Amino acid sequence: MLKNATVMAVAAAAALLSGPAAAEFKPTKPIEVIVHTGPGGGADVLGREIATLIDKEKLAPVRLQIVNKTGGGGLTAMAYVVEKKGDDHTIALFTGNWLTNPLIRKEAKVTIKDMTPIARLVLEPAVVAVKADAPFKTLKDFIEAAKKEPGKLKQSGGSLTSRDNVVRQLLMKDTGANWAFISFPGGGERIAALLGGHVNMMIIEPQEAGEHIRAGNLRVLAQVSDHRLPGFENVPTLKEAGYDVPNVPQVRGVVAPPGISKDAQAYYENLFARMVQTAGWKKYLKDNQFQDGFQKSGELAKFFDEYSERMRGILKEAGVQVVR
Repeated sequence: MLKNATVMAVAAAAALLSGPAAAEFKPTKPIEVIVHTGPGGGADVLGREIATLIDKEKLAPVRLQIVNKTGGGGLTAMAYVVEKKGDDHTIALFTGNWLTNPLIRKEAKVTIKDMTPIARLVLEPAVVAVKADAPFKTLKDFIEAAKKEPGKLKQSGGSLTSRDNVVRQLLMKDTGANWAFISFPGGGERIAALLGGHVNMMIIEPQEAGEHIRAGNLRVLAQVSDHRLPGFENVPTLKEAGYDVPNVPQVRGVVAPPGISKDAQAYYENLFARMVQTAGWKKYLKDNQFQDGFQKSGELAKFFDEYSERMRGILKEAGVQVVR
């Protein structure tokens, strides 16, 4: 009897131990991937690449479905993600805007700290670009023209806290020049405005502008980067061009709604850890001048604090009022 009781106790313990494994999360319906830009914007382009790659590599049993939630420089998308509290089938692609916008927007109801960290994916540089037939051969040409006619030249971009506008503010403060900033909801619209002659300049990620740069439609005047990028060896960085402004970082990664299950968080972290090891992802980084910035959720939570503090300082230096 004692022997049978011992066997039964061991079996019961084994069943308890195997319980969590049996309950391990696996998505059973399409995964919503929330992006804050419209079609053609950086987050949209990256999201569709990720969805295609994960499907091609058969890394997930369901497809990833891109959902565009534009408006408010990311605040609309952020609010939507938080409203999906506890939804294990929703994730979102964040950018630096998701950390910086709440720093200057009193109306921001949520911050990225309200969400579940999953993974940081990339760090990316940017380039200063004009139309190929523009009269500006160098960034100095553009700056001098802006000094002669303050406010006349225009730059297309995203929100007020987007990197393109922060770099603009820093350059104007450093040089005394002044030019207008025209905000558009999507990257495709920003590029169209430049190619159509409605604006004069953009600060844009190589990923978004690469096709037009390769086609000869755009001329790159300078790089927002610590070093010259492959393919742009003859183009100076901002510091090399003589402008004393900090390199404003851009970051992209994945978060999820608050309150998702621990199993779901682990699943998505593992999904992206596997994705970044694929040959397709590594080729994508190389083709688009991205830097591998992969971090898992624990490191990412710490990064959020460090990045916010750094951007708080940069925004103040650029003359932007910080409310948090």
